[in-house]
Amino acid sequence: MLPFRRRTRQGPGSAAEPEPSAPPPPDTAGTAEEAGGGERSGGRRLRLAGWLAAVLAAVFVAGWAVWETGPPTEAELLEQAGLNGKDRLLVGVKDDTPGIALRRPDGGYEGFDIEIALMIAADLGFRADEVEFLSIETEDRARMTARNAAGQHVKVDLVVATFSVTPARRENPAIGFSTPYLETQQSVITRKGHADVTSLAQLRGKKVCTLATSTSETEVDKVGADVTRKNRISECVAGLKAEEYEAVTTDTALLAGFVENEPDLLEHHDIGLETPEQWAVNAGTNTALRTLVDLSLHRSATDPRDLRWEEAYERFISPMQRHNPREQVAGRTQPPVPEPDVRRWPWERGIAQRDDG
Repeated sequence: MLPFRRRTRQGPGSAAEPEPSAPPPPDTAGTAEEAGGGERSGGRRLRLAGWLAAVLAAVFVAGWAVWETGPPTEAELLEQAGLNGKDRLLVGVKDDTPGIALRRPDGGYEGFDIEIALMIAADLGFRADEVEFLSIETEDRARMTARNAAGQHVKVDLVVATFSVTPARRENPAIGFSTPYLETQQSVITRKGHADVTSLAQLRGKKVCTLATSTSETEVDKVGADVTRKNRISECVAGLKAEEYEAVTTDTALLAGFVENEPDLLEHHDIGLETPEQWAVNAGTNTALRTLVDLSLHRSATDPRDLRWEEAYERFISPMQRHNPREQVAGRTQPPVPEPDVRRWPWERGIAQRDDG
């Protein structure tokens, strides 16, 4: 169809006006190009969004796979340890060591080890009234058997009883040590007024009492002392006061409370042994429970808001130090605890680190 042309009237004798040319067709090239560019831009955005969604999905799937196949979570460890649904936690402790673990006349227990046990129990989900302390003797710590109120031997869940870590004990498959929670060393106590004892060698041929199956037993045997072995350190101290023995030797933190209680009768001696005694919790063959204990100790050692270890130290160890000025009773800071292999989300690992400087 021809384009429409407007006609003009012609007067007589007048020349006809030229007809105007038809208007140019609209320029649709730019519009089409712009439309095409918009379509291409929108397509690129859609493809980019799809690519990002695919990447995020892949990352999520990979992360979830790692989460599912990584180490156990705290909840899974509680299940593996057999603690879910358990209404009481049985803990073997000493009962005759002032400042560390002492059974009171009312039947309750107090001391540094007791506070550490309660700290761990709380992190395992047990209230203080759900923790049952049972008296355990030195020789039974590896077997994890303690006596209940009826005098029967009972298997306990944990042993928190001044149990020193040694290479030989680590090789015992029945012992599952946690990371150490306190560091002390071996020392000697005598009756007040005894000549200074600066080394175990000075006790050669002398009657000395110590704990059976303890690390102290090995050291005093080496010097040729006349050694008597007891299962309870309180029996050694009673014999010392009765002049049955020249001296008593074991861990400083075990002896310091006796000197604190009777400073006019007993005296502490630094024998210069450099080998530390590191106390740890025994969880036996329950590896999941041992990991949970380490997790509790790790939180205590690294979280500046968690002051339970420090409060236990100030309440029980510091007073003993004041009455034993010649001997360092125990390290003033909690031993370092490596982070256990427990699966946690990144935001659960953001605990501010304690600054002990």
